[in-house]
Amino acid sequence: MTENDIKMVTIYVMGKKQRVPADLTIMKAMEYAGHQFRRGAGCRGGFCGACATVYRKRGSYKLQGALACQKIVEDGMIIAQIPFSPQEKVTYKINELKAEANTFLEYYPEIARCLACNTCTKACPQDIMVMDYVQAALRGDVAQAAKISFDCLGCGLCAMRCPAEIVPYNIGQLARRLESKYLEGPTEQVLKMCEEVRAGKFDAEIEEMKKMDKATIAKKYNTREMKIK
Repeated sequence: MTENDIKMVTIYVMGKKQRVPADLTIMKAMEYAGHQFRRGAGCRGGFCGACATVYRKRGSYKLQGALACQKIVEDGMIIAQIPFSPQEKVTYKINELKAEANTFLEYYPEIARCLACNTCTKACPQDIMVMDYVQAALRGDVAQAAKISFDCLGCGLCAMRCPAEIVPYNIGQLARRLESKYLEGPTEQVLKMCEEVRAGKFDAEIEEMKKMDKATIAKKYNTREMKIK
């Protein structure tokens, strides 16, 4: 197959017209066009949420969001990377909190402004029911808020679109922490691992790794034995 046989589409990156192969993701298409990712690349596989991107499609006024490593380019797509997303994450001591609605309202009182407009849900590239877990947090249903928000990547697209200026992924993170601490508790495997750490089982290995250079550590990591159950 020659270059002439490859289907090409026209996209616009930061206002500049580019011709790119039609089967590329936004991230790969931007790199094909010469854009160098210095930030917002993350894992490149769709699990870290670092590459939040907004775009419009030809003939549509709607602003849409996606992860650049997942979304395939479309002809006429107008793309803009997001340099950062709002967060304003507060500091709290998890051991001093309670798994109830007042905890959310104390640390993130803005959730009381939720309009139930569902804009956050429509913006989520993971198709998470964002509004539902915000409403669950308002009701004090920590378990439900944690369950619905479980797959959240923290990409920030929901916060960027929220007209009430709520940062939903902060709410989800707090819900998951409260659920783990007060409702579910640590698993048997976690308790066992903590006991092994306290007993010094890994002390010698840690000291050995401290003496390794970066290349040796990388090799050790890449050739490690994976135990999947």
